[in-house]
Amino acid sequence: MPATRRTARQTDLLERLVALVIAEGFAAFTLDDLAERLHCSKTTLYQLARSKQGLVREAVKHYFRNATSAVEKQVADTAAPAQRVVVYLTAVAEQLRPLSRRFLDDMAGLDVTREVYEANTRRAADRIRELITEGVDAGAFRPVHAAFVGEAAAATMQAIQQGEVGHRTGLSDSEAYGELASLIVHAVAP
Repeated sequence: MPATRRTARQTDLLERLVALVIAEGFAAFTLDDLAERLHCSKTTLYQLARSKQGLVREAVKHYFRNATSAVEKQVADTAAPAQRVVVYLTAVAEQLRPLSRRFLDDMAGLDVTREVYEANTRRAADRIRELITEGVDAGAFRPVHAAFVGEAAAATMQAIQQGEVGHRTGLSDSEAYGELASLIVHAVAP
């Protein structure tokens, strides 16, 4: 069900579901567990989605939709090209910070939620390409190949998303995005 057609009660329920699953994950929960934890009926949950998979997919989509809006607002409030890259990746890191490892693992383990995360990662990489291109065009960055920088960022972001970076470095996803911001800005500096 599109967000614009949700009632205030459904939106509140979805927000509470998001808060629950980002803190505790979702794989171990049954629909009965979710209904109990959210103090609602399964029928009420079915108004958001027709299955548990659909429900967690809606929660993940809702989380990332709100996160993207928050990130883009911070970028819009920033003028300097180098600072826009830092603000973008730092804001992404801030949005990832509340996500528990259990949630990230559960999200990676379920096709419908992994697809949402991967799509958001692709959009983030595209946004990095745009920000680098803007910086090169404005003369704030040395003339780097923005598509290549974007691809390198995308590969790193995908490795972060898949948990590889965290496994190899001990960094959280949030910390890894912070390091990526520093790396990119220093690499493109004039």
